[in-house]
Amino acid sequence: MEFSQIIAGTGLVLDASGVVVIAVGSALAAIRAAADAAHKRPDLYHRFRRRLGRSILLGLELLVAADIIRTVAVAPTLRSVIVLGIIVIIPTFLSFSLELEVTGSWPWQKRTLATRVTDQPEARS
Repeated sequence: MEFSQIIAGTGLVLDASGVVVIAVGSALAAIRAAADAAHKRPDLYHRFRRRLGRSILLGLELLVAADIIRTVAVAPTLRSVIVLGIIVIIPTFLSFSLELEVTGSWPWQKRTLATRVTDQPEARS
């Protein structure tokens, strides 16, 4: 097996992993939201959005990793690097937007005590 085939296969595996993480994470978030609704837990909407956002963020990271591997390792030309930069900008913007939605603060900002306290029940449930 050639190096380029291994890299292409690795990219495909990461792509598939990203899609699976988003799909399974979305399904689990919906199931947990249904369970929360059945138990009449407060803040159902925000818990669901936080869980869903986390799965989307992780899936996007895997998809970006796949793009980086395929673009730079297989054909490292100036054009492919520029295309990669454009491809990466979109998911990065989405990741920052989702991070703001999920946590209420930008990734580079320190989280407040109120945010950490709000996240504590999530770790137990």
